[in-house]
Amino acid sequence: MQWIKTSLGRLRIIGFWEGVSFLVLLGIAMPLKYYFGSPEAVRVIGMAHGFLFLLYIWAAIQAAFEHDWTWKLTALVLAASLLPAGPFVVEAKLLRSPAR
Repeated sequence: MQWIKTSLGRLRIIGFWEGVSFLVLLGIAMPLKYYFGSPEAVRVIGMAHGFLFLLYIWAAIQAAFEHDWTWKLTALVLAASLLPAGPFVVEAKLLRSPAR
């Protein structure tokens, strides 16, 4: 549980779950709603994703302040939350780089 004690650790784990929730929302819940007429999954997954999205934004801003990120890096990390697999790319390309 050491990873949760650091801002980058929290950002990584929240980013993982935010990315998973976005993919489930787009890949499972939305088709259930529009192809099968079952909107319940969108309500549940959408609410969870919205909560995780807000946590991701909070964690990214906290990490940016703690680690003195440039505005460009901060903007890239925040913009990643708008893309379906964005948090996974941030994790692989930005947060695991030797400079971090």
